[in-house]
Formats: sequence, structure tokens, C-alpha cells
Amino acid sequence: MRYSKFALLFTCITGIHLATAYADEPPKGFSALFNGKDLTGWNARPNGWTVEDGVLTRKPRSGYIWTKEAYGDFILELEVKMSKRCNSGVFFRTDPRNAVQGGFEIQVFDSAGKKKPGKHDNGALYDAQAPSSNPTKPAGEWNKFRITCKGPMVTVAVNGKEIVKANLDHWTTGNRNPDGSRNKFKTPLKDLPRTGHIGLQDHGQDVWYRNIYIKRLD
Repeated sequence: MRYSKFALLFTCITGIHLATAYADEPPKGFSALFNGKDLTGWNARPNGWTVEDGVLTRKPRSGYIWTKEAYGDFILELEVKMSKRCNSGVFFRTDPRNAVQGGFEIQVFDSAGKKKPGKHDNGALYDAQAPSSNPTKPAGEWNKFRITCKGPMVTVAVNGKEIVKANLDHWTTGNRNPDGSRNKFKTPLKDLPRTGHIGLQDHGQDVWYRNIYIKRLD
């Protein structure tokens, strides 16, 4: 009898653990980009990114991992857990052969607690627009991202708070942001492709992704 109670308790705890690692069903209207089991639907280096307990896990020298399909207008939801001083990113509408100049990045960065986040802090439209606030949770905790792209409009919410609302048509000059600051993009953001692949970046620090869902808007 005691064994049965222990077995039941173990099953419950295990079930809770798995549920927190990977939700079986996408939100209504969404489909899973990551199935929680393997790298189906993604292009990655051999022996790089792997799946551990339903979590997409970066290994040393994993490099980028890219969706096989391209996406234009969409809502992307995902959860990310960062290590200390983690630097990663969520790329979208991107040419994997030219990730630096051929697409866009939402920064993933261990910047919890920073009062005035900049264009390279967590949730930023990288090098183009800083977050309006910093709802980032500390390293070791899960952060939920919601990235919406519709035509020229890009919005980013982190942990339920919208922190970026950008109209790409306002970026009319190469290497220049609307506020006059410089950026890395030789091509004005308004002229970059409105469709491309979604990617996750390995920048040398441990990072974990889970519950990656997408809803096409086009």
C-alpha cells in the first residue's frame, strides 16, 4: 500500500515536471514550431542543439538553428531561460545565409533589473529600438516572449508587457535609426524582406527554449 502511494506521488510529480517543460497542446489558432521531442522542422548543425526533457537546449558551438519554413506575418510565442550573462536572440524574416544583415533580431539578454534598457538589452529590436521597460526575469527563470509581425509593424511583449512597438517603414536610411542613432544595418529596415526564416542564436552562453508556437497572419 505504501508503495502504491509512493508510485502515485512519483507519477504526479513527474507529470507536473513534464507539464512545465512542454505543453502538449498549442494555444488556440497556433501550431507548434517545436514538438518537444526532436528537431523536426528545424535545420541545425549535427551534435549541436538538442532536446532535453521537452526543452530545446543549446550545446557548445551549436550555432544558429533555423526553421525549415519561411514566415511573413505571424504571432510567435515562446519561453526562454537564460544563464548568467546570457546573450542570444530570436531572428525572424531572416536569410540564414546572411543573418547579420539579412533579417531582424529580438534580443535575448540577461539584463534583469536594468532600469533603462538599451537597444541591445532583452526584448529590444536589436540595434534599432530599445524596450520601453524591462520586465525580464532573472537568469534561471523562464521568460515568455510574444512577437507579432504584420506588414511593417513589429511588437514585442515580454512576460505579458508590451515593450516594443516599431513601424519598420520609419527606418528609411541605412545605418541610421529614426532617433538619429547609428545601427548595423546597411540596408534601411523598410527595405529588408518581409518574409524569411525564424532562428535561435547560440552566442556562446547556455540558453534554453520551450513551448514555441506560431500563428500565421498572412
